[in-house]
Amino acid sequence: MGNFVDRAKITCKAGNGGDGCVSFHREKFVQNGGPDGGDGGKGGDIYLYADPNMHTLLDFRFKSKFTAENGGNGSAGRCKGKSGEDLVIKLPVGTVLRDDESGAIVADMDQAEEKRLFLRGGRGGWGNMHFATPTRQAPNFAKPGFKTNIHTFQLELKTIADVGLVGYPNVGKSTILSTVTAAKPKIANYHFTTLTPNLGIIRRHGQDIVLADIPGLVEGASDGVGLGLDFLRHIERTRLLLHVVDISGSEGRDPVVDFDQINLELKRYGGLSERKQIVVCNKIDLGGCEENLERMRARAAELGYPVFAVSAAAHQGFDELLDHVENALKDIPPIIHFTEEAEADDAPLNDNDFSISLVDGVYLVEGPAMEHLLASVNFDDNESLNWFHRTLRRLGVVDALREKGAREGSTVAIGDMEFDFVD
Repeated sequence: MGNFVDRAKITCKAGNGGDGCVSFHREKFVQNGGPDGGDGGKGGDIYLYADPNMHTLLDFRFKSKFTAENGGNGSAGRCKGKSGEDLVIKLPVGTVLRDDESGAIVADMDQAEEKRLFLRGGRGGWGNMHFATPTRQAPNFAKPGFKTNIHTFQLELKTIADVGLVGYPNVGKSTILSTVTAAKPKIANYHFTTLTPNLGIIRRHGQDIVLADIPGLVEGASDGVGLGLDFLRHIERTRLLLHVVDISGSEGRDPVVDFDQINLELKRYGGLSERKQIVVCNKIDLGGCEENLERMRARAAELGYPVFAVSAAAHQGFDELLDHVENALKDIPPIIHFTEEAEADDAPLNDNDFSISLVDGVYLVEGPAMEHLLASVNFDDNESLNWFHRTLRRLGVVDALREKGAREGSTVAIGDMEFDFVD
């Protein structure tokens, strides 16, 4: 149990873009070299990779912070900064990523060896060579690189299998798995012997069928009783359920009542009872099962489920069952892919992304666009200040301040800087 982890939390940050450089050409016999500051390099991207050799999220218990390399700053001679190195996060196939704050699904890595761009690194800032004009021949300012945000995600591993074995503890699910596949799960005569989902492959008529043994469910599983909530998620992707019951009632329980109770828990969890089912009546070798088997056939017929009587211990009745499973899967759609509900990547910086509020007589201009603009200004240089004022007008900040009631001489604050409003 300690080595199988199917939930984890990670934080990710793509690389920041490198800052543009302020530099001027210097060469012997060249008195007034023009601006030659290079651009900053792009920050590293973060990719996700569905690794078929991983089967647990245990690794993320020891490493939960992932940061791509920042882009290098620009330098003199129009030299662009080095791009940050990309980072690849390897995940088990079937991992679903949710935004920690909203709970929205941002990625479903359900295809083996799938690689996708997840978080994009920030763009590098422009060097001062881009700001030279006929009237501004020596710009003493450059743009900073775009900064990326820290994101937190919840990881959930949802087992990918064609067929799932469900039922009460100790009804023989693990024994059936070991009988029809080469898997060797732990088998013992007590409840909750299986504490993690076990996978096996049935090779039949040239086709591979992936079979998952889901740990035993009990009454109240959908409310977290037993191991219910921990492992009901592993049924979500299965295309077909083999509902195993102890038809002998060897533990003094009624198999029909058990069958109805498990279906109720599947329904409560989110409509899993609508998944196509085959009822597998195990332990027929114990004898005295005829009455229970007839009652189960009648109950399953009401729901439209086929019934097969088997003995995992004696290896009886499985050929007919597996033939039916093989044929049933031909008419069932592929595994469920969870639709992405939100983008994980940082939204592009929007020049119009600012807000204005009046606090204690000061007009506060806030927003990511304003923070980035402010970082681009050299307040000791008049040309840089003039460019800053023109940019505020171009972005509509001056008009928005006027609409909010700002007048000549009103105090305006952007970040840590305060200015007098000039209409």
